[in-house]
Amino acid sequence: MRPRFTWKLRTRELALGERTLVMGVLNVTPDSFSDGGKFLGRERAAGRALEMLEEGADLIDIGGESTRPGARVSPGAAAGVSEAEELRRVLPVIEDIRHQRPGTLISVDTYRSGVAREAVAAGAEIVNDVSAFRWDPGMAQMVATLGCGAVLMHMRGRPEEWRSLPPVDDLMGLVRRELAEWAMVAMGSGVARDHLVLDPGFGFGKNYDQNYALLARLGELARLDFPILAGTSRKSFLGRTLARAGQDLPAEERLHGTLAAVTACVLAGAHLVRVHDVRPAAEAVKIADAILRAGA
Repeated sequence: MRPRFTWKLRTRELALGERTLVMGVLNVTPDSFSDGGKFLGRERAAGRALEMLEEGADLIDIGGESTRPGARVSPGAAAGVSEAEELRRVLPVIEDIRHQRPGTLISVDTYRSGVAREAVAAGAEIVNDVSAFRWDPGMAQMVATLGCGAVLMHMRGRPEEWRSLPPVDDLMGLVRRELAEWAMVAMGSGVARDHLVLDPGFGFGKNYDQNYALLARLGELARLDFPILAGTSRKSFLGRTLARAGQDLPAEERLHGTLAAVTACVLAGAHLVRVHDVRPAAEAVKIADAILRAGA
């Protein structure tokens, strides 16, 4: 059975390990790899969030900037989306969701401390940082001050560098070591240990073979003694495995592969899964949870 944790957020706590929690992905962007542009409008985005809650999502993760392969990202406005534009995209959606469903648990997917501050003020409980607080030197202190929950994700390099990254002999060893280091830095800045969740970052600077090696050894992250979030939903390594006639399966056709990967993550010890297709994923994790309970 998975170790159990209490994840302390801004105003409440979440029990992790009793069952797998489902985080629904809401990209309010025009260019995300899977659903870019589908939920860019305020009304459409809030509607999608409410739909995911009805389908079984435990929390909603809202992102206003794509970190797809090749994207140019920066804490400043010189590259990627500006902070002002990111705020323009995410804040109205947070406000609408909170108005229509006041108790909704909301995570903001951002690496900018300014966006984190405003999103939490608007009602977000969690900051999900793909850079693990490394791209914005003020993020760790901001999260400590806000007292919110946080997800530290592992990424090798930046999206525009992924194709040129050197090989790694022991990827899981690297992921485990760096996540431990980055968590220590966060705690050294005042973020309490029980406010942190770690994410190995499937697809973020990892190639085809490395993603499967990471999935096969996911259980090793338990040694770090933190809750684990896994995000394999619609990732390109699944599309490559499911290729038809020599062509990778497009993102919108990777549901069955996603469910297989989600199930594997839960059985390997993931406490939360981040998914686009909430209802089928919620059903899959119920089966995986039943298997875990039977083997306890």
